[in-house]
Amino acid sequence: MDVKRDILWRVYLSYILVVVACMAIFGKAVYIQQVQGSHWRGLSDSLHQKLDDIEAERGTIYSEDGQMLSTSIPQFDIYIDFRVAALREKNGLRFRENLDSLSECLANLFKDQPAGEYRSILQQGYNNSDGYFLLHRKISFREYEQLRKFPLFRLGRYKSGMIANEKTIRLNPYQMLAFRTIGLARDSNKVGLEMTYDSLLKGRTGKQLVRTIAGGVSVPVEDDTYVIEPETGKDIVSTIDVFIQDVAENALMKMMVKNEAEHGCVIVMEVKTGKIKAIANLGKRTDGGYWEDLNYAISPSEPGSTFKLATMMALLEDKKVKLTDIVNIENGVWQINGQTVYDSEQRGDYEVTVKKAFEKSSNVGMAKLAWYNYSNNPGQFLKHLSKMRMDTVTGIDLSGERTPVIYKPGNRLWGPTTLPWMAFGYNLLISPLQTTVLYNAVANNGQMMRPYLVSAVKEEGVLQRQVQPKIIDEHICTDATLQLLRECLEGVCIEGTAGTLFKNTPYPVAGKTGTALVANGNKGYAEQIYQSSFAGYFPANNPQYTCVVVIKNKPHAILHHGADVAGPVFKEISDRLYSTYIRQGNTVTRSVAKIDSSAYVYTGSKQDIQLVSGKLKLHYSDSTNRADQWINLTGLNASAVLNKKTIDPNTMPQLKGMVLKDVVYLCENMGLKVLAKGKGKVAMQSILPGQLIVKGQMINIELN
Repeated sequence: MDVKRDILWRVYLSYILVVVACMAIFGKAVYIQQVQGSHWRGLSDSLHQKLDDIEAERGTIYSEDGQMLSTSIPQFDIYIDFRVAALREKNGLRFRENLDSLSECLANLFKDQPAGEYRSILQQGYNNSDGYFLLHRKISFREYEQLRKFPLFRLGRYKSGMIANEKTIRLNPYQMLAFRTIGLARDSNKVGLEMTYDSLLKGRTGKQLVRTIAGGVSVPVEDDTYVIEPETGKDIVSTIDVFIQDVAENALMKMMVKNEAEHGCVIVMEVKTGKIKAIANLGKRTDGGYWEDLNYAISPSEPGSTFKLATMMALLEDKKVKLTDIVNIENGVWQINGQTVYDSEQRGDYEVTVKKAFEKSSNVGMAKLAWYNYSNNPGQFLKHLSKMRMDTVTGIDLSGERTPVIYKPGNRLWGPTTLPWMAFGYNLLISPLQTTVLYNAVANNGQMMRPYLVSAVKEEGVLQRQVQPKIIDEHICTDATLQLLRECLEGVCIEGTAGTLFKNTPYPVAGKTGTALVANGNKGYAEQIYQSSFAGYFPANNPQYTCVVVIKNKPHAILHHGADVAGPVFKEISDRLYSTYIRQGNTVTRSVAKIDSSAYVYTGSKQDIQLVSGKLKLHYSDSTNRADQWINLTGLNASAVLNKKTIDPNTMPQLKGMVLKDVVYLCENMGLKVLAKGKGKVAMQSILPGQLIVKGQMINIELN
């Protein structure tokens, strides 16, 4: 009995201890839930929830005529949460009912894989109960809008599981057009206007509460309490004119390709205001093509003979010479302090007037005049350069402008030949933009304007700030000197180095050619690399635009003189602008429109052609039906007719005359892959009209 009692006592004690332990555990659980619950839930949320930045929509950069040069567009990454209850209920009935139709729609939209493949990967994601299944990255807003209307996805996020992560990317619609000046908008690589006006464009960042789920992916918490809306950045309106920029870039590109040049730039400035209407920079890539890689327009280099305008201005302003004075240019060869000055060409000339020496771009003439008049007091000459602001940056509203280099007596690089070499544009470094500002001041009756690229700041279309032209110097020289300088610059284009280039031009031009031999790093001058330039303004009798062209040629280039390389680029730009605008006094107006009686055919989407026709107030007869998508606009004898363009999905349509946007849309919808070359409208197509086509086939397109 004692043994039994002893065993029972131990059992009861153990039972009581177990009961007490269970009660303690239960009590602790209740305490944690009811008393400490909010603390632990908050701690859990702090581990899985955080405030993320909501990137503000960046402001848009516009051209002066209202075209978008740089803008932000939305882009989406699409995920599916296969764990949502609506997809799992009734053994996945909703998912199975929509799987086939959704797969077909996805295949038609993205055209990257067949519907069967989409069906397999969706089924696999569903079977794995994937909580953040990646469907597609970087889709456009247009594709996203279509996606939301697809079977299953149209039911909304909580029934379909579709999650769209939106982000913003920066787009330059005109691609290379003024690309380096407009700039890039990447976190670690902003340049150009994107960098200079970043504080205005970027807006204010917002905040949003997100929850971290499996895989470390953050998903927004649907609670407006924890959202601080971002503030959209302001828009800026640049001074760039898309037409002038396009003309400048095309003219520069043609010469760069023709002469296989290393790099080049063009600047077009409005004379009265200092507005930069175009700024093109092209550099040669490793593949032989050209791209806007660096802003050469604001990078100093030896200017060569275009700098002779500054030398002539100093001489005339100090009354050291008259244009009729005689200078012996010694057939283009002159010894000075153990060094030899050469003219680019020896023409057998000796005794010539100062004006003729300038017009023929004689290095000897300019070097002699500077040496004989300023060698005893070089500071007097340098004072004039400072007055012309050759020793400082222009102050343009563009980050990255580099400081010019002008040596002075006492500097270790100042020597006995520095002054005479300076006189014809060597032994100093200035940027093409500084040359532009100087020539523009001569064109603008001696008034030097600060160059600028942004004319206005807007917020949601409302003008916030207007940038006014700024005068740097009211008079860079006397009126008498100015008149003589203009005679010299016009003489260059009549009887001087640019006389042949501008012969029979229907408007007067004032300018100066330049040809500078430049060093190639450690190789020195042995490779005979020349920098060709032309600086001037037009029309000379009523200046509207100042233009500077600078091109660095390849080694041993056959064409390297300024009149042969940079001059034709200047002339093409001036011809195009002069023929496009009629100038009356100080006003600039478009040419009077005439009725077009020529025959033409334009092909494209009906919506686009109707929109353009409406803007141009082009009257036409419409023979199409409401459902017709592709049409031809045919014009003859000042009348136009819209006709339906029939598209057979099994045969190749006629693409000639269509723009690339329409070609890509049409061909890709037919299952073709498009490889395009050139710009403009279709001139040739590798698959001839009427030929049978198969999906996945490649078509080569050449644009005119």
